[in-house]
Amino acid sequence: MGNLVIDITKLEMAASKLRAIAHPMRIAIIDLLNTNSKLSVTEIYEKLDLEQASASHHLNILKNKGVLASKREGKKIYYSLKSVALTEIVECINRCNEE
Repeated sequence: MGNLVIDITKLEMAASKLRAIAHPMRIAIIDLLNTNSKLSVTEIYEKLDLEQASASHHLNILKNKGVLASKREGKKIYYSLKSVALTEIVECINRCNEE
């Protein structure tokens, strides 16, 4: 086997994304977007029974860390997951909690 090359930048980006999702409400948002390909801010805070300001705060963190994509359609902003890999992490976490 050759030398293992560690890409510090990739590791830091991965750690940053993991920190972003390491919050119960943000995991709930990812879970919700895993079953709904795109949702508006209103749909997200209503489904999760959150205040709008709280939902926007969590959505901004996830968007800024590259976890979510957003798209404006008229007056509404819709959010979707950027990568299925993150939903796999959340599913893994959920499986770990079943034991």
